[in-house]
Amino acid sequence: MAAAASAAAAGAAEPGMEAEAPGCGEGGGSPRGDECMSAPPGAVSNGSDSETGQELVELRVIWNKNKYDVKFRLDSTGADLKQKIHSLTGLPPAMQKVMFKGLLPEEKTLREIKVTNGAKIMVVGSTINDVLAVNTPKDAAQQEGKAEESKKEPLCRQKQHRKVLDKGKPDDVMPSIKGVQERLPAVPLSGMYNKSGGKVRLTFKLEQDQLWIGTKERTEKLPMASIKNVVSEPIEGHEDYHMMALLEV
Repeated sequence: MAAAASAAAAGAAEPGMEAEAPGCGEGGGSPRGDECMSAPPGAVSNGSDSETGQELVELRVIWNKNKYDVKFRLDSTGADLKQKIHSLTGLPPAMQKVMFKGLLPEEKTLREIKVTNGAKIMVVGSTINDVLAVNTPKDAAQQEGKAEESKKEPLCRQKQHRKVLDKGKPDDVMPSIKGVQERLPAVPLSGMYNKSGGKVRLTFKLEQDQLWIGTKERTEKLPMASIKNVVSEPIEGHEDYHMMALLEV
């Protein structure tokens, strides 16, 4: 007990003088000779993941007037961040346009593009359901429209399409898995004919919210919001192949 009281008295400040806390002095050294430690200026992380020990950074993700405050690993890539945004918003990565000082590169890490604590990440994009919901008729009108469609002759029986069907399947038709829904591709879809029998390809320009319909002669650019509905009907006798029509507003 006497030794403890003596140590406390030795550390006390004299009357009229400020007491200096143990740590780094003016010369940068410790009173005990220990190495002086301090946080580097301009630190970007906000702690670390307790399970992995990786550095985290606080982000504010903004999409459709919604704001999400998240902590994310600093050494994750832009593609990883898109997956996180998908879990927050339901917006598929292929339909996301993510902005941080320009378009976010998918292959680089957040550290490499100098994302700092508190950074704002802007997300632009619409889900397929949002696109199809734009300017759609009310339920009653929808039922009426479906009734009218059921009375119509199937596309594959209509005389105007007979010439195209007689050409057979395109030689560059792309394979797919029946009954499986796939994400919109980043590359053009080929292996199709238009109503004139010419080869056509579809390119989904998600960063511009457009669908490009390209032929040998020209490319038509349709805003996604202008697509009212998509009709897809199997071809009789060749049910693995479909005829598709885009209905514009």
